Amino acid sequence: MNEGEFLKDHISQFITLLNYLNNVEVQINNEDQAMLLLCSLPPSYKSLRETLIYSRDKLSFEDVKGHLLSKDKLDNEFGSDSKADRQASALVESKK
Repeated sequence: MNEGEFLKDHISQFITLLNYLNNVEVQINNEDQAMLLLCSLPPSYKSLRETLIYSRDKLSFEDVKGHLLSKDKLDNEFGSDSKADRQASALVESKK
């Protein structure tokens, strides 16, 4: 996935690829699917990727997909982290 692409589209394409592989009898277990999805994300997802990988004993594809879609929804509703960071930095600077 490239920066700026829609996450929903990326997940949809990823699921399509998994279905193609399944149709040719290539089986990828659930935890590996989750890791592949996380590793296919751009660098801006680094902290979320690390949080999901290291905070759990076992990953599931559905959990990872749910977390990603939740983050995407929050980012769309409240603005991206970088925008929030810029606003917070500007507020701190104005207080000085």
